[in-house]
Amino acid sequence: MKSRSLIVDLMRHGEPEGGDILRGRINPVLTDLGWQQMRVAAALDTSFLATAKTPRWDIVISSPLARCCEFAERAAIAAHTACQVEEQWQEIDYGDWDGMPLSQWRQEAADQFRDFRQDITALVPPNGESFMSFKTRVLAAWQQVRELREANHVLVVTHGGVMRVVLPSVLGMPLNRSFPLHIPFACLSRIKFTWTDEKLSASLIFHNGAAYNRLPTLSL
Repeated sequence: MKSRSLIVDLMRHGEPEGGDILRGRINPVLTDLGWQQMRVAAALDTSFLATAKTPRWDIVISSPLARCCEFAERAAIAAHTACQVEEQWQEIDYGDWDGMPLSQWRQEAADQFRDFRQDITALVPPNGESFMSFKTRVLAAWQQVRELREANHVLVVTHGGVMRVVLPSVLGMPLNRSFPLHIPFACLSRIKFTWTDEKLSASLIFHNGAAYNRLPTLSL
C-alpha cells in the first residue's frame, strides 16, 4: 500500500487599512496590528509564544493584493523558499460595491444577499464578478494545489471569501450554509491531504488555530 500526504495552511490576511469597508480588489496595505496578527498566526513572532517556530513550508502561494503578498513574501524568506503570486487567489471582484462602507453595502445588497443564502447563483455584484465565476476560479486554484507533487507543506495567503469557498469544499458543506464559519483576520486553517493507493482523502486538522496562541497553559 502506497501512501503520501500534503499539508496546506490557508491564511487570511490580517487587518488592512481603511476601516469597516467591503474589500474586494481595492488594495489597502496592512495596519501595524494586521502585521502583528499574521506574524503571531504564522509563528513568526515570539512575543506571545515561548517556543514559536516557523513551519517548514516548501512553497508559499499568495494573492497579488498587498494585504496578502507583502506578508507572504516575508514568510517565504523566513521559510527559505519562494513566494508564488497567483491571480486566482484574489478576493471576489465586488465591482461597484468595492470599498463601500459595510453599513451602506448591507442596505444596497440586502436583497441579493438574502437570495444568496438560498441560492448561491444569486450573488452578482454590479460590474463585478458573479459568485459562481468566483467559486469556479477558486476551486480551480485549489485543485492545482492538491496536484502538487514536489511539496510536503504549503502556505496559501489569501482572503476570507476565498476561504469560505475552500473550507466548505473540504467539509462537504453547502456554500450557502457556510455562514457559521468564523474566519477572522489572520485566520489560519490547516488541511491534510492523504493519498493511499491514489485514493484521496482530505481532513481539516484545525481552524483558526492562531486564536489559541495567547491562551494560558492550564495547570492540571
